Amino acid sequence: MTALAIRGETPSQRARRRFSLARFGGRWLSPLLLLLLWELGSRTGLIPERTLAAPSAVIGTLIQMVLSGELPSNLLVSFARVAVGLLIGVGLGLALGLAAGLSRGAELAIDPLMQIKRTIPALALTPLFIVWFGIGETPKIALIAFGTIFPVYLNLYAGIRGVDPRLLDAAKSFGLSRWEQVWHVVLPAALPSLLVGLRYALSISILVLVVAEQINASAGLGYLINNARDFMRTDIIVVCLMVYAILGLGADWLVRSLEARALVWRPSIVEN
Repeated sequence: MTALAIRGETPSQRARRRFSLARFGGRWLSPLLLLLLWELGSRTGLIPERTLAAPSAVIGTLIQMVLSGELPSNLLVSFARVAVGLLIGVGLGLALGLAAGLSRGAELAIDPLMQIKRTIPALALTPLFIVWFGIGETPKIALIAFGTIFPVYLNLYAGIRGVDPRLLDAAKSFGLSRWEQVWHVVLPAALPSLLVGLRYALSISILVLVVAEQINASAGLGYLINNARDFMRTDIIVVCLMVYAILGLGADWLVRSLEARALVWRPSIVEN
């Protein structure tokens, strides 16, 4: 019996595994090369420290900020802002998308306003929100909520309107009521579109947070960046940008995990 047989792998399976490992390693090659060149440029003086701190200095600062508790405490403040803003924005997007998707009258009332809102960047409203809500936490949360409404609304609306009519005909033939059709047919069929909108909303919330925390913040990642800018601490700025990036990746992973659990019934054309 050969070693291949003991492993239980066919030659094609073994080749695919090697290709997957090579592809995984190749994805990390260019970022590692960039970090190496960055470190080399910093050590040789081509990249001044006041322009951009070396990766080794950034890692040292990151460890120091974590051990001192400075980064976790400010990260918690930023996370709370995103969570509250998302809760409001996603909730409003769900309600408006559901109403417009299920009712022609609601569509006529809601969709024109949402299309107007789509053309207004959330960040352009920053001065107006400061006038309305002051410089506390409210304008920051309001900006995040305003920016995350539309992707949830649009994708849920499109998902509802894109339901196969044959599914609704089948539901009617089984004697399902209007709301039973919505619950058992329309919403499950619109769920993939809704999750796409949620992924967009999470990404937008991180982008808006970066700018919103520049509004007279006394805590949060934006507060750390403002202080670091005043003292030319590029290492702290890079650390905070890394945390923003990790927040974005974490949000995307969360929705992907939700998709994997909620859409197990959906066939996939992608082979492992």
